Amino acid sequence: MSSVLRYRESCLEAQKRLEAAGVEEAALEARLLLEHVCGCERSELYLNPERELSAEEAKRFLELLGKRERRIPLQQLTGKAFFYGLEFAVNGDVLIPRSDTEILVEEAEKCLSGGENILDLCTGSGCILLSLLSRGKGLSGTGTDLSEKALAVAGENAKRLAPAAAFLQGDLFGALPESRKKSFDLIVSNPPYIASGEIPSLMPEVAEHEPLSALDGGEDGLAFYRRIAMEAGAWLKDGGRIFLEIGCDQAADVCALLEENGFAEVRVRKDYAQLDRVVCGRAEI
Repeated sequence: MSSVLRYRESCLEAQKRLEAAGVEEAALEARLLLEHVCGCERSELYLNPERELSAEEAKRFLELLGKRERRIPLQQLTGKAFFYGLEFAVNGDVLIPRSDTEILVEEAEKCLSGGENILDLCTGSGCILLSLLSRGKGLSGTGTDLSEKALAVAGENAKRLAPAAAFLQGDLFGALPESRKKSFDLIVSNPPYIASGEIPSLMPEVAEHEPLSALDGGEDGLAFYRRIAMEAGAWLKDGGRIFLEIGCDQAADVCALLEENGFAEVRVRKDYAQLDRVVCGRAEI
């Protein structure tokens, strides 16, 4: 790039560099990086294509571009991700919210009439729990996670989106006091579900830059589902519901685990690509 950077040429050159680095949506990400650094809207880039970047903006843009070329995720560079119409703070300590996970929120939201108590296991950034709490009145919720660093991110998001949310550090249900048994109307979770041996083959953004603890589901990817299915009934009210995000080839196994542990009305919800994405069930009354 030239010593003086302008909007249009910066975007075009950045796009070329990102394409060469193997970034799939290079044009979009080049623009988003530029908007982030310059604090401008998309319209300004189009209306003022010859606008020069300040020396500080140019330095910061080239710095972030170099990091994106090394396949550090865009959301980690900008510090934010959008999910279910809300903006979430993210960093390398949490899994970046994906649009696929919105299917889980959509399904769980159908069960909200007001006043429900929600438990979110492996909460990460808190995107599932906070999205649900933002959609109804009188809702309460608790998120648990083994990672204290992840919970710090969730707590920051809660301050903006749902201050009443509570977050507890611990291993799944182990974070909760015994007094909370049979107190939840809904359990939701996007647990780690990638088989350990498959992780090295994932995109570099995921395999190298997102927390391993949020990805690794054990030898067959089902380790967390076994534990959740076995223990969830003790924490749900009679007739309470459970919603689990799954890998697209795990529906039969996860359905069987819920049924084996006494859940009724077990079913699968597909995502918009028609891939199995969420398994739901009801605790027996």
